[in-house]
Amino acid sequence: MLPFFRRLGFRLPAIFIAFSLLVALANALTLYVSWQLQGSAAAINDLGSERMRSYRIALLLTQSGGKESTDVNPDDQIKKEITRFEEVLNRLEVGDQGRPLFVPPQPAIRRQLSDIQITWSREIRPYIESLLTVPIERRLDYLPRLRNMLDGFVGRIDALVADIEQASSHNTALLGSLQLGLLGLAIGGTVALVYLIILLVVRPVLSLQEGVQRMEQEDFSARVPVESEDEFGDLARGFNRMAAHLQDLYATLEQRVEEKTRHLEARNRELALLYGVSSSLEEPGNIETLCRGFVQAVLPAIGADAASIRMIDPQTQQIHLFVHEGLQPGFITKERCLAQGECLCGASAWTGQTLAQTFPAKDKFPYACEAAGYRSVWILPIAVQKQRLGLFNLYFREARELMPQEQRLLETLVQHLGIAIENRQLVSRERELAVSEERNLLAQELHDSIAQSLAFLNLQAQMLRRSIESGEQEQALAELAQIREGIQESYDDVRELLVHFRLRPGASEFEETVRSALEKFEGQTGIHTHLQISGVGMPLTTEQQLQVLHIVQEALSNVRKHASATKVTVEIQRGETYRIEVRDDGCGIDPRRLEDGGGHVGLKIMRERAHRIGATMDILSTPHKGTSVRLLLPLLQREAA
Repeated sequence: MLPFFRRLGFRLPAIFIAFSLLVALANALTLYVSWQLQGSAAAINDLGSERMRSYRIALLLTQSGGKESTDVNPDDQIKKEITRFEEVLNRLEVGDQGRPLFVPPQPAIRRQLSDIQITWSREIRPYIESLLTVPIERRLDYLPRLRNMLDGFVGRIDALVADIEQASSHNTALLGSLQLGLLGLAIGGTVALVYLIILLVVRPVLSLQEGVQRMEQEDFSARVPVESEDEFGDLARGFNRMAAHLQDLYATLEQRVEEKTRHLEARNRELALLYGVSSSLEEPGNIETLCRGFVQAVLPAIGADAASIRMIDPQTQQIHLFVHEGLQPGFITKERCLAQGECLCGASAWTGQTLAQTFPAKDKFPYACEAAGYRSVWILPIAVQKQRLGLFNLYFREARELMPQEQRLLETLVQHLGIAIENRQLVSRERELAVSEERNLLAQELHDSIAQSLAFLNLQAQMLRRSIESGEQEQALAELAQIREGIQESYDDVRELLVHFRLRPGASEFEETVRSALEKFEGQTGIHTHLQISGVGMPLTTEQQLQVLHIVQEALSNVRKHASATKVTVEIQRGETYRIEVRDDGCGIDPRRLEDGGGHVGLKIMRERAHRIGATMDILSTPHKGTSVRLLLPLLQREAA
């Protein structure tokens, strides 16, 4: 930071103030000399009046000697003139600043004035006063002496006036010199100020302007001379620094553009790799296909010589070589299965950290990948939510360090791979769960229909055997008829189950599927059916449609088996909440069976299906007046449900 006294904000005002003070001083000197000239002129006038007054006193003495009586007493006038003479003489001594009036302060002039005062007070005045005591007729005798005395006195006054005039002439010359000096100061000061303005302001501004113009013409070698230690000096240094920086930037512009281009190309390759890998991970296929596509996409993009994906067995925690690309058969055999903590891969799996290892050139090879001729190996754990799924390995025959941007890219890709593997495992587990649920449902259906019918037929066969052994032919024929009826019922149950499990409606086929099921039911049982559909609402999902169809099918099966009905109505009311109701005009259900949980496996299965899709099911029945199975299904399920 510049010192305060070097700033233009201080120097320019200081110069103007100094010049103004100098002009003011010159004006003050001029005024002072003029004032002195005025005082000297007033003193000359008063001395001239003193000379005239002395002659007037002599004249008055002459007049009083020539007349015996006058209108005014000459002596009184003489006394007044004496008084006025002394007043003027005293005023010359002390001066009068108001007029102005003063005698020049030169010692010779002051001595002459003092001699005049002494001569007046010691010689002239006493002699005049003595003449006033002489009778009028005798005064003429003394006048010659008085004239001689006055002539000498007036001569001294004239000499004093001459000296004062000489001093005034000197002051007049001084005043002229001061005025000429003031004029020269005005001209010289103006020239000096203009020169200083040009030197301190205009010249640096022109230099900066020239530098800016050269910069506009792309002449980055332009520099501004630093000629002062002020604000313009700082500006010049700043301009030079800026010009040097721009010159450096311009000189390295092509190199910087090439670097930026390479950086953008690298970023584009990374984005293309991310997009390609993400797209391949979204394609359908099993985990092996997924991992093999990942390896084939990443291997050439990174420039590695080989790559592999190892999976961790969650039960034994062993690391198995899953898919690979570019590895030698011997290396594959050795590395097919590793334990936690074994080799570099085991260490990475144990710690869950990315590992990049470069092997030095030496004779002994403690690691299998080093013995296989690889100089560098990168190991990245595959994990999802802290669950370690496996490892992704890249092998290089030349030494290569893992750069931070490469590590971030690979970790992102591996993270996507882990999510894709986890999704495939979840889909697989979901399928297994769905198969298990279907098997449970099939077992429940078989238990509710065929198993009970077969148990009944087993009992009837035993009773038929006893009747035949005992020779009761009529009883045997009756039991045989019951067995035949049971076989027919089991046959009907099997056909109904086949139809039941083949139902897989699409999103727009739900109502047609229900209508088709009712038509088949009416054709098999002869019971009249009717379908009512009303309202407007979002279509049900496939899972919701499937469970609703199973519930309707189970309700129709119960009507066929137990209701002895002549008519069945299925009503579907669409809206924010779907209402599906199956009504019959049969014999109804015993209220005690409904109170103890249904008393039938089929009713329990229906409730389980309704709970699975977040619906509620109510069974309303009146003996001999029919049964109504009502299902309420809200389309927007709460998360808690």
